Amino acid sequence: MTTSELHNLIRLGEGLTSEFKRSVPADLGREICAFANAIGGHVLIGVDDDGQVVGVTAMNRVKSEVQSIARNIDPPIAVAVEAVENVLVVTVPAGPNKPYMVAGKFYMRQAATTQQLNRDEIREFFFREGLVTFDEQPCRRFDMSRDFDPKKYRAFARATGLPAGMKTEDVLRNLEVLTEDGMTNAGALFFGKRVTKFFLEAKINCAVFQGTGKTKIIDQQICEGSVVETYQAAIAYLQAHLNAEYIIRGGPRQEVLELPLDALREAVLNAIGHRDYRLTGHIQIHISLDRVEIINPGGLVSGLTLADLGRVSRPRNPLLFALMHRMELVEDVGSGIRRIRDEMRNYGLERPLIETGESWFSIAFKRKPQDASIERQGTVPGVTPSGTHPSEGVNEGVSRLLDYVRAHPGLRVPVISHGLSVPAKTIERWVKSLKQQGVIRFEGSPKKGGYHALPSNDSDG
Repeated sequence: MTTSELHNLIRLGEGLTSEFKRSVPADLGREICAFANAIGGHVLIGVDDDGQVVGVTAMNRVKSEVQSIARNIDPPIAVAVEAVENVLVVTVPAGPNKPYMVAGKFYMRQAATTQQLNRDEIREFFFREGLVTFDEQPCRRFDMSRDFDPKKYRAFARATGLPAGMKTEDVLRNLEVLTEDGMTNAGALFFGKRVTKFFLEAKINCAVFQGTGKTKIIDQQICEGSVVETYQAAIAYLQAHLNAEYIIRGGPRQEVLELPLDALREAVLNAIGHRDYRLTGHIQIHISLDRVEIINPGGLVSGLTLADLGRVSRPRNPLLFALMHRMELVEDVGSGIRRIRDEMRNYGLERPLIETGESWFSIAFKRKPQDASIERQGTVPGVTPSGTHPSEGVNEGVSRLLDYVRAHPGLRVPVISHGLSVPAKTIERWVKSLKQQGVIRFEGSPKKGGYHALPSNDSDG
């Protein structure tokens, strides 16, 4: 540290990463421990609380004393000690072997003070640093005879190609989802009959908003169940509420969403796998006119920054990710963000916007204007609006809808969309066309009504 840097540090005063000491105090070990458990910092010995330099006498003796104190912290901390003018600068790194303790107690730097952690704070610290993970903890109320779902296990066994004849309990123990303490939280999330019995927060709240804001919800669905069930339901919701087009390549037509489906899958799986299940909020999927945003409780895992995404990964729930990886829902841990960006680039779309806070993480995909076509890099020409086909144009799609409404009067768009296996946005466009032609109309209340075909001499009311 240079003299100029020292004076600048003194002028800034004491704070999260700086502490002034007139001489070596008896509790110096607490200060060093607190910095190491946080983000590191500097202890300036020879500077009083007012920022006045009083200097250090017997500099070599004081250096040795500081090094001895640092070595007696559990585990020992390697600090850098240097004399700048007449001040001893002790530089404490953010410890790589957290947590650190002194005399059997844990300390943390908070603002400009050093605080001893109580039991709950120690527990939270261990979780935040990834020293204890939620998914590996036992689910205390889970009863194998009552709460385990054999159907979900058999689906998992088929998807992962488990050899026939293996005992269920042996498999679960080998996967480390069943331990001497019982079923883990990861196991309950995958194989529980009723997951929300144990985790009320294990849901995905999907909503479509009017316009570009988030004030008026025009459609909403709560997805709940096992990890696989909530994932599948969320993806189905996205497919039903995003625009789609068809690619014709001389064979069966291929439906393509306005946003890359693989990118959306990765984002939903990341939200499920990386969320903090100790927080009470749900995963949120918000569909607005200009974007799709996926928000999950829990910020970045300790030690990660936004710049690390796509290059480095520290899964918050490693056991959960291991089960998802076995089902080939996810690939290598840490590659999800990179694949999302690659998919968006291949679609000719902007990178998604990623934001994070202390207790939340958000990824937002910008949608194209409603009248813009999908321009997917590497795709051959022949893309036509959703619901159309060179051999089945818009008129034929509209005719299919009219025949369906005649055969099933009183249905709403979501039900018709499911019955025809056509995206809801496409059904809405066809409905608009038929209403303009005066051949169908909506009858009944907004909540309970539905579409009916009109006689040929009637008109749309």
